[in-house]
Amino acid sequence: MCMTSRSRGKPKREPTPELLALIAQRFRALAEPARLAILHALEGKERTVTELVDATGLGQGNLSKHLQQLHACGFVGRRREGLFVYYSLSDKDVLMLCEIMCNRLENDFEASVKVVAAR
Repeated sequence: MCMTSRSRGKPKREPTPELLALIAQRFRALAEPARLAILHALEGKERTVTELVDATGLGQGNLSKHLQQLHACGFVGRRREGLFVYYSLSDKDVLMLCEIMCNRLENDFEASVKVVAAR
């Protein structure tokens, strides 16, 4: 389940119920399409709320609630500069999760096409 231990050379340990709850919390945060749109809008650069409203089409109040959830889960960071708050990805790993799922969907789709074509 949690492969980070093994990928860093440490022996794999069984996840505790508390760890599984934390993982599930993070996945719930990513289960909202608007939050995924925000994360992708932050790819490669930091943005203000106004810039994110323009990039995502979300209303400011709705966007702020999503940003709060993403920040609480550690997916985005923020910094204040004068009157503006700039949001950015905490790291690129969250987008790696999206890429993994996109690849999985692509593979599933290709397998379905093969099954239908063989009919």
